Amino acid sequence: MSGSLSDNRSALKEFLASIANIKGDLSNTTAPLFVLAPYSTVELPQYWADHPSLFVAPALEADPEKRALLVLKWFLGSLRNQQYGGRDPQDGVKKPLNAVLGELFLGSWTDDQFGETKLVSEQVSHHPPITACYLRNEKYGIRAEGFTCQEITFSGSVNIKQRGYATLRIDRFDESYLIPVPNIKVKGILSGSVYPELIGSYQIASSSGLVSEIEFEGKGLLTGGTKNGFTARVFDARSSNNLYTAKGSWNSSFSFYDSRTGEEMETYDVGAATSLQISTLDISDQDLWESRKTWAGVIAALNRGDMKAVSEEKLVVEEGQRHMRREEETRGSAWMPLFFRRRSNDAVLEKISTLCKVRPEVDLDMGMWKVDENAVVSASRPFHGELVPTGTVVKEDTGHGGAQDEAIKSNPQSPKGTEKLEKLQIEEFLRSRYSNHS
Repeated sequence: MSGSLSDNRSALKEFLASIANIKGDLSNTTAPLFVLAPYSTVELPQYWADHPSLFVAPALEADPEKRALLVLKWFLGSLRNQQYGGRDPQDGVKKPLNAVLGELFLGSWTDDQFGETKLVSEQVSHHPPITACYLRNEKYGIRAEGFTCQEITFSGSVNIKQRGYATLRIDRFDESYLIPVPNIKVKGILSGSVYPELIGSYQIASSSGLVSEIEFEGKGLLTGGTKNGFTARVFDARSSNNLYTAKGSWNSSFSFYDSRTGEEMETYDVGAATSLQISTLDISDQDLWESRKTWAGVIAALNRGDMKAVSEEKLVVEEGQRHMRREEETRGSAWMPLFFRRRSNDAVLEKISTLCKVRPEVDLDMGMWKVDENAVVSASRPFHGELVPTGTVVKEDTGHGGAQDEAIKSNPQSPKGTEKLEKLQIEEFLRSRYSNHS
């Protein structure tokens, strides 16, 4: 079966018709296999820093006004790869795999000029789906952390409401920024020309009192406008006077202007900007909880266009996860993320959000997720001992990776005797893991 949307338009229409009357969140709905991307949602935070020069630039600027402008440039310059998952926009968008609880994506970028930037990304919740991430460049003392929870609905277009936020910290200037996570509307599904459109008005506020306000306009059927278009301004919250403005398309190019002189300062060509590919461990050395190894069987099947194998490999992981959740429910225990902790408040949010017209939306029940930097430094593989994402406890990793490993693959269809043994092994592991947290 072909994996293109155009070749599967009839099946896509049938799927859309099946969800058209569903009310509420569709984030965990199983999409048709041909719309799946060969990566998980837990990989998406990498696109906040695949242009290391953009990420680090604010830490090198002494002028606070220009620094705020550089933070805006980093934010806007990161959007294209985030929304397209690093794919060529001409290829459209595909749905990432739903990350499993505890799934990890770890990597780094090394640049001769800007040093090493490290990424830690983890799926900290499955219902609702929440991904948390942490970026740090030690050389220049700049770091970012954030989390997002997506709620997906369908009304002709796919609507993705994002709850959460990020913070950016620059040590040299003792300065913090509050970063929004925009809502998304995926358009052109029925026509086969699928593309994302950001919607709404957002503010990037800083502890220095400077605010960037972005208005995502996009292209409407009746309202006109520019595809992926936006306007923005940087102003001092104490006077509301504009310092800089920006306009253009976050998917192609945009320009910055000095509001005091009216002069154009720079035009940034998004397409011409070189993305630096993230470095990860070789798949054979990754932990079974690291995303590309967790989904190795699914990714391989997607890449060769074998949709039957995709379904089979996905089932192995998904059934294993259901089994783990049942075991946790039986024990009355809850999964504990490795690198992030849930908090009921955030001093940075409370202080800086007063400058925003609209405070970032956070569900108090889901909490605010903050990095545990000690855990980032001290954690080592295997991250969860003998427990693997498919719910099977294995004594030895055969090194093949993903659901193709026979020791892992045996769980969903294993004989009753083996199931009983695996159940006892899982219970023993959970007892040791949660004994200090129950």
